[in-house]
Amino acid sequence: MAYMNQDKKRELAPAIKKVLKKYGVKGTLAVRHHSTLVVNLKSGKVNFGIDRAQVNPYWIKEHWEGDAQSFLMELKDAMMTGNHDRSDIQTDLVDVGWYIKINIGRNSSKYHVTD
Repeated sequence: MAYMNQDKKRELAPAIKKVLKKYGVKGTLAVRHHSTLVVNLKSGKVNFGIDRAQVNPYWIKEHWEGDAQSFLMELKDAMMTGNHDRSDIQTDLVDVGWYIKINIGRNSSKYHVTD
């Protein structure tokens, strides 16, 4: 059963913030529904080519290029540290430590590219 809490978020935060700082991106961390670690990207030097998006963590390599792809892969790795995925599609079993969600911009705001 997926589970995420504030303590786990605090443990993962330094590595996540290090990736954000490395790429010059500003973002926030949150926990949703006690199961999902969320990173909301607000602005930064990485140009995603769009103002808002929900990143599918399973398709980063296929949907993103250049600095955006490198940044998102490093961010995903930092968010997944210590996580497990023992899901089995054959038996319809979902067994993950926690889910992750990466948002570029938000519903009411846009991601701003800075110099």
